[in-house]
Amino acid sequence: MEAKYEMTLADGSKLIGLALNGNNYVSPTEVTEDVFTGKLETVTISDGETTEVLHNVELIQIAHYADGWYISLREIPEEKQRQMDIDALTVDHELRLTMLELGI
Repeated sequence: MEAKYEMTLADGSKLIGLALNGNNYVSPTEVTEDVFTGKLETVTISDGETTEVLHNVELIQIAHYADGWYISLREIPEEKQRQMDIDALTVDHELRLTMLELGI
């Protein structure tokens, strides 16, 4: 019997009955990007025997084929996450400086 996987997102919501095809989890029911929005800080994937916990996950894509919705995720490497955080702080800092210069 093919293993079925359960994916638990950061907010506790679950996708159940997933199959694994290569690096993709396949859902027999429709899955949209909205399901994952704001819920990828931690993703737990289990087949009932083993459990894997991913942190800072990125949704690569959801593709629909005849046999289901293929969900492709990846854990953001620590260095990339650190650079993304620095970039966000830089943008925030530049925005604040511009607002000060404009007297806003």
